Amino acid sequence: MAIDPATLRIDLEEQDSWRRRLTVTVPAGSVQSERTKIVQKLGGRLKLPGFRKGKIPAHVVEQTFGPAVDQELLDKVIGDAYRQALRDQSLEPISEGQVEDIQYKKSEDLTFSISFDVHPVFDLQRLGGFTVQRPKIEVGEEDVDRVMERLRDQHGVWKPEEGGAAQDGNLVTLEMQRVEDGQPSGESRPYEIVLGEGEAIADVEAAIRTLAVGETGDFSVTFPEDFQDVERRGERQQVRITLIARKVKELPDLDDELARSLGDFQDLADLRKRVREDLEREAGNQAETVVRGQLAENLLEANPFQVPRSMVDRYVSSFLGDTSKLDPEVVTRTQESLRPEAEKVVKKILLVDRVAELQGLRATEDEVDERVQAIAERNSAKPAQVYAQLQKSGNLDALEREITERKVYEFLKSQSTVDEA
Repeated sequence: MAIDPATLRIDLEEQDSWRRRLTVTVPAGSVQSERTKIVQKLGGRLKLPGFRKGKIPAHVVEQTFGPAVDQELLDKVIGDAYRQALRDQSLEPISEGQVEDIQYKKSEDLTFSISFDVHPVFDLQRLGGFTVQRPKIEVGEEDVDRVMERLRDQHGVWKPEEGGAAQDGNLVTLEMQRVEDGQPSGESRPYEIVLGEGEAIADVEAAIRTLAVGETGDFSVTFPEDFQDVERRGERQQVRITLIARKVKELPDLDDELARSLGDFQDLADLRKRVREDLEREAGNQAETVVRGQLAENLLEANPFQVPRSMVDRYVSSFLGDTSKLDPEVVTRTQESLRPEAEKVVKKILLVDRVAELQGLRATEDEVDERVQAIAERNSAKPAQVYAQLQKSGNLDALEREITERKVYEFLKSQSTVDEA
């Protein structure tokens, strides 16, 4: 149905947080015209006893399928009128419209209201004149040592130990079974964990430490208050644990041979040099993140604005992921607890977008191509392959945004003072 916008009565109400409410009235003539089309379409394709196919009178269709006609009519007319009203008012919703207060009687005007969010547009009165601190994050020899030990640990080999009691750092294999009234109950389940790393609840790990390989014991364990399964928090249970085996990690020597096995390194000194460079680069990135955070906080304080609730909701939902298997009450509490921080994150995203728009700082095609070329060179790949992979994985937009953010914050830093701590 093509609705003449001149025949619609449209009232636009601006609500808080970029919420808009349209109240639209469609004249009775347009509604009745659409109803007639729907009835004719149904009468032409339905079969009813006593009537030839396609020859069912309109009044019979109305009597037999009245509610279905009403529903199809409302869906069609409200959808068409809503789209026409949006064009008439130059509105682009960023959330699904919520239809409310439908008023309709046959041979009368149809009136409905629909609420939705629009993308915020706001002015920035102040972009600079702030003073922020860049923290000095030093990389010491002990930091390099920690990374070297971690690399050594990652390339350790688990070796079986004959007998002996389980100790922290051992890879233990065990079987555990519930006990009721002193007797085993249910299925005995095998487990393999690194003892002392919190892979099992504290009471279970404490029980394992009392056992030697081949020993079995009955223990009372209590599930902690932060246990993932909410319903089991605080639950006390009798379990039977058998320690089947334990392994000890044998670590390689921290020498030139290990360094060469980890990549294109001449010796251990070359590896340590690369580790230090990586740590210094990471420290620089951390300091830059702090500077950006301070600039964003200052700009938000100097240029307050509201954000649509739907944008915050979408951010929280993406952060939490699939919650279909979780307790709805827990999900609701978690969502509400995350809202303040989520709102701040969304504001920072909108702030970057607005500065980029006002100052012409969005990533250009040439800048994206340069970044893709650099990625290709680091990975010994062709730029076309990298570009295709970024597109397929959905990371091309993220790359463009990263470039835009860098340009925006470089501009913002040029408008303020960055003191080195």
